[in-house]
Amino acid sequence: MSLRRQLGMIAASLAAMLRTRLELFGLELAEVRGRLFQAIGLAFAAAIFLTLALLVFSLLVAVWFWATEYRYLALGLLALFYAVLGAWLLLSARRQLDAISQPFAATIQELGRDADALGAAVSVHVPPAGGYRDE
Repeated sequence: MSLRRQLGMIAASLAAMLRTRLELFGLELAEVRGRLFQAIGLAFAAAIFLTLALLVFSLLVAVWFWATEYRYLALGLLALFYAVLGAWLLLSARRQLDAISQPFAATIQELGRDADALGAAVSVHVPPAGGYRDE
């Protein structure tokens, strides 16, 4: 087999390997993008409805206690409750973001395997610097 043909076969193999890795990357990108848009949409809808519920609840408490001497205490306790709840939600969101796995992990893993395989193939086929000796 000629050197030119071997180089052509190696180039074709590398191109096929690169194509496969790019297809894998595209699939993972679509999956991540889909999950992200879905999560953002659900979070936005939840935020709207929770805000409305919180507003109505706050108005209910304010109206309920307005005629009493505890109206300022009731509003202060509501504010404190909302602050604690907001801090807890913020910490939960941060914890969840820290727990997210690395995107494109499969692509990175495959590229690492490819680099290891190519490194092993090159180290096997490269002659020593001084050449071969038959002594």
